Amino acid sequence: MDLGRQLDGYRLVTASILYHLPDHPRVLQEFIWQHYDKAPKYPELQRFLAFWEARIEGRLHSVRVGAADLLTPGRWQAVQAQWTLH
Repeated sequence: MDLGRQLDGYRLVTASILYHLPDHPRVLQEFIWQHYDKAPKYPELQRFLAFWEARIEGRLHSVRVGAADLLTPGRWQAVQAQWTLH
């Protein structure tokens, strides 16, 4: 992903999609979707879910979304460690 899109707020988004199996509607299956998208409206995820509802037989049950910023401030932590080399 290019830096401009990252600065514009795009981030890596993961969606856990639960859906009903077409032949066994009482059984749920999970599909994991991952793509770069922009919070809070998530247009790429919205497009994918619209495609799902139009073209895929499994009726959606629920969608959980998690996102991670791609650009974050650096973290520094002092660590004390000792190695014995032979």
